[in-house]
Amino acid sequence: MALTAEGILSDLKNKKYSPVYFFQGEETYYIDLLTDYIEDNVLTDTEKGFNQIILYGRDVQMNEVLTNARRFPMMAERQVVIVKEAQNISDINKESGQKLLIDYIKNPVGSTILVFAHKNKALDKRKSLGKLIEKHAVALTTKKLYDNQVPAWVEKYLKSKGFSATPKAIQMLSDSIGTDLERLANEVDKILINYKEKVEINESIVQKYVGISKDYNVFELQKALIAKDVVKANQIINYFEANDKKNPIIPIIAVLFSFYSKLLMVVGSKDRSERHLASVLKVNPYFVKDYLLAARNYSPVQVINNIHYIKDADLKSKGVGNASASDGQLLKELVFKLLH
Repeated sequence: MALTAEGILSDLKNKKYSPVYFFQGEETYYIDLLTDYIEDNVLTDTEKGFNQIILYGRDVQMNEVLTNARRFPMMAERQVVIVKEAQNISDINKESGQKLLIDYIKNPVGSTILVFAHKNKALDKRKSLGKLIEKHAVALTTKKLYDNQVPAWVEKYLKSKGFSATPKAIQMLSDSIGTDLERLANEVDKILINYKEKVEINESIVQKYVGISKDYNVFELQKALIAKDVVKANQIINYFEANDKKNPIIPIIAVLFSFYSKLLMVVGSKDRSERHLASVLKVNPYFVKDYLLAARNYSPVQVINNIHYIKDADLKSKGVGNASASDGQLLKELVFKLLH
C-alpha cells in the first residue's frame, strides 16, 4: 500500500506497525527519516540488544536477510530487521532473489518488522516484486523535488517545528541550497537551534546562520537583473568569482533559468493580475511584483534570448564547447548578455 512519508510516520508514532516496509527512490531524506525512526523508537534499548538487526545490502544476499526475518524475538513482542543500502543486495534484481522476497511478503512473520532502505533508485513496478510490494507492504517511492516545490517544503518544515518565515527568507534558503532536502533540513535546524522562542525567520537571520552574504548572493543578483542594475550585478559577479567555492556556478545558473522561464510565462500572459500570476508561476504572491517589473524591462524576444544564453552557459560550465573559460568568466559573460 503506497502512502505518504507523513502518513507512514504518523502510523509509526501511533505504534501501528506492519510486517514489511519498503522505502525506495531518488530522495533519500524521507528514506532516512523513516528508517531512523524505526531504528530508534520501535524497540526499547533493552530489547534492541537481542531483537534489532542492522544489515547492509553490500554484505548480504536475500536468503540471509530473510533468514534473519524468520527468527522469533527473544523476550520481546517483536524484532526489527533493517536492511540499509538495500539497492546493493547482490540478488535483489535477479529472479532468484526476487522470488525469495515475493514468497516472504506473501507470508511474512508477524512478529518481525522488516525494513528495506533502497536508495537512489526504485524497483520496476511493472514486475511481480514491484507490484507485490505496492499491494502488500508499506511502500514509499520518493522523488526529488522540482525547484519550484522547494519553497513550499521549507515553509512546511518550519511550520512542523513551530516556526514561520518571511517569503524572502524562504526563497533565500531555497535558492542558496537547492533541492537537497537533507541539507535544507540541516541548515534550517542550524538556524532554529539558536531560538527558544518561536520567532519569525527573516532574511537577516538566514544570512547570519547559513553564511549567505547579505549583499552578494544569487537573490540579490536576480534583483539587480530585474532592475537592469549593471553596476550592482557586476559587483555581485566579481564577488562570486573571488569566492567561487561558496558560490558554485551550477546553482546560480539553475536559479537564473528558473527566473527567466517564469518571466517568459509572464510576458506571454494576457492576465497580469497578481493572483493569476502567483497561481501560474507557483510562487508566493510577494514575488509577483518582481516579475511584473522585469516584464516591463525585458521584451519577449529578450527573455527568449536570455533563456538561450543561460542554457549555453550551463553547457559550457559542464565542459561542452568551453575551451578555457573559468566559472567566473562564464558568469561575467552570461550576466553581460542578460543585461544587454
